Amino acid sequence: MLGVFSGGVVAPPEVLVLAGSRSPSPKTTAEALVDRFVRAASPAVSVRVSSDAHFAYSHINESHLLPRSFAVKDDIFCMFEGVLDNLGGLRHQYGLSKTANEVMLVIEAYKALRDRAPYPASHVVGHLSGSFAFVVFDKSTSTLFVASDQYGKVPLYWGITADGYVAFADDAELLKGACGKSLASFPQGCFYSTNLGGLKCYENPKNKVTAIPAPEEEIWGATFKVEGAAVFATTH
Repeated sequence: MLGVFSGGVVAPPEVLVLAGSRSPSPKTTAEALVDRFVRAASPAVSVRVSSDAHFAYSHINESHLLPRSFAVKDDIFCMFEGVLDNLGGLRHQYGLSKTANEVMLVIEAYKALRDRAPYPASHVVGHLSGSFAFVVFDKSTSTLFVASDQYGKVPLYWGITADGYVAFADDAELLKGACGKSLASFPQGCFYSTNLGGLKCYENPKNKVTAIPAPEEEIWGATFKVEGAAVFATTH
């Protein structure tokens, strides 16, 4: 799965910008990245939401234990990979039918967080139990919300393309070719929200997430660490 977003939606992480400057390497544009994904993962679905947001996904090489799904409701676009172990209970909590799947559940959870949730985002994401990674884009507010499960069971990476778009994908090699050293593994147990202060740990919401520049020999530009907790972004 792949999602790319312009600087008008999300500010590129400074540590990844610096990593790309410190160790210059070949990069491609966001459009070229999407085209490469669509060709390599054919048959694939490509959804251009606007000039600022583009999704692409495919079921090629999909694990039957960690399926991918995509949905749109009320101008909220969501791409989800994985499974929720407590999906049944969450359906009841959000008033959904028994046929609602994970991607629809995440859209409803995001809507509750945006419109009426009486508790912080860390509680909303923290109540999701299972193996997952997802990317939500709210077209009505140009808001991005991204999260990964607490153990990093579903790989998720982010990087910066040649034209400054921030890209999220479950394939590190795909992003490496487009982002060079401006690339990192998305930290497990964390969420990123353009509307709620950037990158935060939902397991330890009071602990700051910091970025550590990676050694030159690593393919990553940085590693993200939750302060005060022995939690590092994992590589796959």
